[in-house]
Amino acid sequence: MNKILFTSLLITSICGLCTQAKAQLMQAKELYSKADSLRGQLTPLRSCYDIQYYHLDVKVDLDNKFISGSNLFKFKAVNDFNKLQFDLFDNLSVDKIVYHGNELLFTRDYNAVFVTFPKTIKKNQNDEFIVFYSGNPIQATRAPWDGGIDWKRDSNGKHFVATAVQGLGASAWWPNKDHQSDEPDSMLISVTVPKDLVNVSNGRLIKKEMFDDGHNKYHWLVTNPINNYNVSLNIGDYVTMQEKVKTEKGLLDVEYYILRENDTPTKKKHLNINVAQTLEALEYWFGPYPFFEDSYKIVETAHLGMEHQSAIAYGNNYQNGYRGFDSSNTGWGKKWDFIIVHESGHEWFGNNITAADIADMWIHESFTNYSEALFIDYHYGKEAGQAYVYGNRAGIKNDKPMQGPYHVNKEGSGDMYLKGGVFWNMIRTMVNDDTKWRSILRALNHHFRHKQVDYNDILNYISTHTSLNLDKVFEQYIQNKTIPVLDVKFNSNGDVLARWLTDVKDFHMPIHLGIEKNYKLIKLTDKYTKINIKGLSKANLSVDTYNYYINTKVQ
Repeated sequence: MNKILFTSLLITSICGLCTQAKAQLMQAKELYSKADSLRGQLTPLRSCYDIQYYHLDVKVDLDNKFISGSNLFKFKAVNDFNKLQFDLFDNLSVDKIVYHGNELLFTRDYNAVFVTFPKTIKKNQNDEFIVFYSGNPIQATRAPWDGGIDWKRDSNGKHFVATAVQGLGASAWWPNKDHQSDEPDSMLISVTVPKDLVNVSNGRLIKKEMFDDGHNKYHWLVTNPINNYNVSLNIGDYVTMQEKVKTEKGLLDVEYYILRENDTPTKKKHLNINVAQTLEALEYWFGPYPFFEDSYKIVETAHLGMEHQSAIAYGNNYQNGYRGFDSSNTGWGKKWDFIIVHESGHEWFGNNITAADIADMWIHESFTNYSEALFIDYHYGKEAGQAYVYGNRAGIKNDKPMQGPYHVNKEGSGDMYLKGGVFWNMIRTMVNDDTKWRSILRALNHHFRHKQVDYNDILNYISTHTSLNLDKVFEQYIQNKTIPVLDVKFNSNGDVLARWLTDVKDFHMPIHLGIEKNYKLIKLTDKYTKINIKGLSKANLSVDTYNYYINTKVQ
């Protein structure tokens, strides 16, 4: 072959491949952004209706990892419309959509389903439709972090299956309006499984149907609002243990669903002790358990855990710590079962108070990480709790903001856990009144009970009730990745000046500083302020960097 011709053909081929690759990359980016916008944005096709009730009715074919069934949508029209969007991953089939006995027309775009009604549905009208669907849902390979259905077997070879879809989305396995801003007021979850297994879902078991074909159907009624990713099914060879635990609202029905292979007195005792201690401590700090009517359950799973409302997924192997370890390296983290405390903390933050957009998932995780420290505080004292918080700093990355971008179904940094807990301990230190701080946390759960919130809701509530102007503090710690630097300057004339160096314009935050831990609360801005503490010097300057998550610069 002629070298010039060969070279020309080679360049043409390479350019063609480059163009093709570029086109595929652009297509992938477009797919990524459009699919996420369809999930993350509350468009008029989603805001036009308010979900009142779901009845999810499914049969699980365990051997084939296949699910089929229906979901009834009962809604109230927010305004006039004749078209709406619900969500279901496109690897699952929408078999039909039925409205008043007739099938509706629909189209699909990625994981969104658009339904057209035969006539306009009027504002404030109560109506309903039912979606029939089937298919093989996404299989989780590393639940709960990657999301999907976790298809496993226990040591006896029996099916051991659970859902874990936070982040991925509930529409990965059932059709719903998959946006955290809209929760059904109540829900019925009906799941059909082989008769030698048990299904556990949220709420209370109100009925068990037994069929001649070797299957049983379990009906679970949820009487409180529930966010979509919390709706769960757990299938296994479970043994049930029941007890009543004293709470602020009275004797709470508590149930444990344990694999038959783990049905031992030692493991039951572990659950008894940890659950009682957890509920006692968290009610003290946050107020009454928010889902008393729906009971409280611990359900054993193959994956580590999830905050499924009133049916906490538990896979910590009946041991204290996080898989036996203490992330804080203080010793305090090994005195209690991490999964029971952390996931129970989500009953208040995440389930009771829910972020309207996943961008504000930091609200869930920051408070829940902090609940671990408050558990320690309640049972072992304030110093122990603060030591745990400080120890957790080693895991903070400061890689990106804790808050994610709105309307595209994206969380912020994983720092929302450890940095979030450190943040709330710092705010408590600023308040400097533990009785007041406790009352704020309890009132917060009462004020936003069973509601969806955003960044501004939490900022405004905490600022108002602490009597602190925290807008710049929130902006720096939650919407930026770096932490403030306390710049202290000792002038030759004896004056001591201090200011904040931050990313936020007009930043201001109080700080405890003084001589050898004899602290005073000093209000500082990003402009130098004179510090009037008699005898203060570079040698004896003490800053509360134990409770304030900051860097310092002394000159």
